[in-house]
Amino acid sequence: MRGKVLVVDDEPGVCKFLKIFFEKEGFLVETSTDPFEALEVIKSGESFDIVFADIIMPNLNGIEFLTKAKMLNPELKIIMITAYASIETTIQSLRAGAFDYITKPFKPEEIRNTIKRALELSSLRKENIELKELIKAESSSLDRIIGTSKAINEIKNLIRRIAPTDSTVLITGESGTGKELVARAIHELSGRSNGRFVSINCGALPENLLESELFGHVKGAFTGAVRNKEGLFKVADGGTFFLDEIAELQPSLQVKLLRALEEKTIIPIGATEPIEVDVRLIAATNANLEELVKKGVFRADLFYRLNVFSIHIPPIRERTEDILPIANNFIRKECVKLGIPIKHLTKEAAEMLERARWEGNVRELENVLERAILLASGDEIGPELLPKHLTLEGIKEEAKSKPISPEELKFLPTLEEIEKAYIFWVLTNTNWQKQLAAKTMGIDITTLYRKIEKYNLKQFEHKGEEYIK
Repeated sequence: MRGKVLVVDDEPGVCKFLKIFFEKEGFLVETSTDPFEALEVIKSGESFDIVFADIIMPNLNGIEFLTKAKMLNPELKIIMITAYASIETTIQSLRAGAFDYITKPFKPEEIRNTIKRALELSSLRKENIELKELIKAESSSLDRIIGTSKAINEIKNLIRRIAPTDSTVLITGESGTGKELVARAIHELSGRSNGRFVSINCGALPENLLESELFGHVKGAFTGAVRNKEGLFKVADGGTFFLDEIAELQPSLQVKLLRALEEKTIIPIGATEPIEVDVRLIAATNANLEELVKKGVFRADLFYRLNVFSIHIPPIRERTEDILPIANNFIRKECVKLGIPIKHLTKEAAEMLERARWEGNVRELENVLERAILLASGDEIGPELLPKHLTLEGIKEEAKSKPISPEELKFLPTLEEIEKAYIFWVLTNTNWQKQLAAKTMGIDITTLYRKIEKYNLKQFEHKGEEYIK
């Protein structure tokens, strides 16, 4: 059903014609030959997508009806019907808030086009309201961290505890897990929320440019320094400075960063006098800083200065219960942003998302869903809209070419476990006919008896819901 239409016209024939027409178009239709009666229906709160009202009616003309109806429900899309499309009546009705007007005799295509435009406008306004509600619902920075897992709840609790302090924070986790989202939540819940949140990726710039970005420079400090430049530390004064990929920071800049943290001052390139800065530092990395300290790549004193509070964000493959809430939240926001009906994952697609490894974490998940939303022609996102590597066949192909990591090796079964399971499987499938089982496995019957004894294998007979040895 496409929606609900109210037709108000003192001529029963017009009401009947439009009722038949709109019902064929898939609408629910109510008609009224009395404009006062129609106003009572609107006043009762009954919802209509479109109202068609005649301009010339006894007792209450169409313009008066339009004015009163809009007072009862300003969002109503009212289309005026007139047999006399004069400029005066047209201007009057549009000024009074009419969406449009159509003239008698009716042209079906004209009615369809008018309805289409009215419904599109209603849909757009509805989606704008949804977007505002969504933004309002996510006004709390913690609400933007989506998930119901124990790990996410612990992270939110930790954010609440450390946000009011001015201590430095180190956020660790794989790329794409949402480290900046956590950093912003800390800032917004802190006493510095009225100050700036400034961020920079330490691996995005070469050392000489990064130093200038962090600490600033004075005019003439180097070739091309034609004017003084404030560093981001100064820009973030009174707020929060987020240094992403801190492990990429060169040793010479590590020293300067440590001094800035300890002394709360910076010295721009080419300057001689320090500048005081009041900044809370939050750092993030996808590397193991402790290992880098052991290797001498990262300064131990800086590591301990950064690691006052530590927050680790696990990859989403380790918290699969968060995958669908993240996916559904992103789909809703993206559809509202694009101005299209909100799409939904099919059961099969949802299972595929939960089964995938998501090496790129939330960032990869959102990229996959953005592509699926744009490709979807209907209201559903099915498996066919997801990349091949997420399908079961794709996972198998990937597994063939992907080497097993030392961490994954820990969870592989031993050769004895595989042998025990295989022998039991063959015995079960041959109904414990040992001669046949031995032949199937290509081993001697005495070897089979020895293996049965070694692994303490026993036959179970299934009767009803009981297993009897």
